[in-house]
Order: sequence, then C-alpha cells, then structure tokens
Amino acid sequence: MTNPEVVGGRVAVAELWRQQARAARMRVVLADGRDERAAEAAKILEREELAIPVLLDDPAGFCSGAVRAAAETSPWSERIDLGDPLHVGALMVAVGDADACVGGASRSSADVVRAALYCIGLAPGVETISSCFLLVLPDGTPITYGDCGVVPDPDPDELASIAISTATTHEQLAGEKARVAMLSYSTKGSADGSRVERVRTATEIVRQRMPSLAVDGEMQFDAAWDQQVAAAKAPGSDVAGRANVFVFPDLDSGNIAYKITERLAGARAYGPLLQGTAGVVHDLSRGCSADDIATVAVIAACQATKGRP
Repeated sequence: MTNPEVVGGRVAVAELWRQQARAARMRVVLADGRDERAAEAAKILEREELAIPVLLDDPAGFCSGAVRAAAETSPWSERIDLGDPLHVGALMVAVGDADACVGGASRSSADVVRAALYCIGLAPGVETISSCFLLVLPDGTPITYGDCGVVPDPDPDELASIAISTATTHEQLAGEKARVAMLSYSTKGSADGSRVERVRTATEIVRQRMPSLAVDGEMQFDAAWDQQVAAAKAPGSDVAGRANVFVFPDLDSGNIAYKITERLAGARAYGPLLQGTAGVVHDLSRGCSADDIATVAVIAACQATKGRP
C-alpha cells in the first residue's frame, strides 16, 4: 500500500475520499453509459476498488419492477422518461437499486437537476435543490462555496436552504464542523438595502432551523476569512475570521468567486455538487475527463455512506 497523499501536514481530502470509498464499495450508476469517458471511468473505479460502477448504456435493461413502479407513482410521473438514462439512473437510487448516480457528461446541468427532482425529489425539510463547490487550497485547506450553479437569485428561504445544505455537504466531505458565513457587501450593518436585508433574514432563518449550526451574517468576505479584519468588523462572532463555508447572495457572485479562487489562488475545485435531494445525484461538466467522472463518483459514494439532506 502506498503512503497517503499529505498536503500542508494533513492527509489530502481527496485521499480520504478514496479511503472511504474503498471501505464502502458503493454502487454508483454512470448514466452516460454510451460515452467512452464513462466506460473508462468505470474501469478506473473497478481497478482501484473505489466503487461498484453500474454503466447504464441501455436504459431499458435497468428498468426493474421497482423502478417502473416508482416512475408510475411519482408526482412527476408525466415528466419521467424511462428511455432517458438520467431518469432511470436517478430512479435506481430512489428505489435502492443503486447508492448514487453520476451523469451529464453529454447533457445539460438542467437535465440532471430535473432528473433528480422528478425521480428522487427533495429531502425532508429542504426547500430547493442547489449546488456547491468544495475547493481545496494549495495548503490542503478545504472550503465550500454555495450556490455556484443552480439558483440564480435566491429569496431568503432559498438562501437559508442553500446554507444548510452546503454546511452538510462540507461536513460530509471535509470531515470537520461547518462554520457558515452568509456573505454580503455589508458586515453587521455597515450598509443597508434590500439585498443586505435578504441576507440578514436568511441568516435568522438558518438559526431557527438549525440552532446547532455555527452561522453568522451579513458579512463581507474579508471579515469572514481574515481574523484581524474580523476583530475590527465583527468582534465577538464565532464565525468571522474562521469560516469554512461561504454562502453567496446570488449565482453571479458564487460562480465568479469559485472561478477566481480556482484560477488565482490555485485551488482545486470539485463540483458543482448537487445538494438538497433525497438521494445522491451529481452533475458532470460536458468537458469532463474519465478521471473527472471517477472522482465525482468517489465523492458520490462517500456521501451515500453518510446520508444527506
């Protein structure tokens, strides 16, 4: 056995995922079964014993009685297509024929989100499907950004849902307690306006729904990240200067921020990871490689072992 990869004095988070996946050997559907990249990813997963890949090449061959029954009884039954591999893969997760599903190498993100919504649905207590990126900084520090790929202009309830889901994703994948900063152009009343008030309201909703979660806002990024700035702008906060989960007020800022962090800070970005569904379904970039598909499958397998909102 090779020694685990160590970055900045800690075992790299991706190595921890591989260790967890090997121990669990979850069944992961690769919904792009006719794509050569998915076929190669299946070989990687099998060779490295990271998961039991289910290469979904012919949807009809995977439509068990349970899958058909779930399609017929779904509130979205009229929109479910048993000839669509994304729909069949998601249904397999819903009925327990598989533990997780990864797809979208040749489809839009909207197609993947719709498949998850129609065939699996929202987890209890969750109001919206959203997404996040887990970013690993060059020193090995993991941080999580949400939402970066699904909800364009969330209202306070949606923003609160995004915060709770992103905190859960961070805890599952980073293996540490989430400290959530609700980001804004204002810190603790330094500015006012409808957009600031939306973040304040969302913060209070999160506190009501999850009193045990460390969350604070509204907060500028420098106050959330830098302890010296936090001492000046948000004294007494248990999140300011220590945040590891950053919730952006809209999709513009979240998407821009993760790309800046990836390109300028040299972070490794994993995502967009869908969250808020009753089972694990993840999207793929249409420019993904076989290694990318295998990595997302490993992430999905890890989450499937732990449950998720």
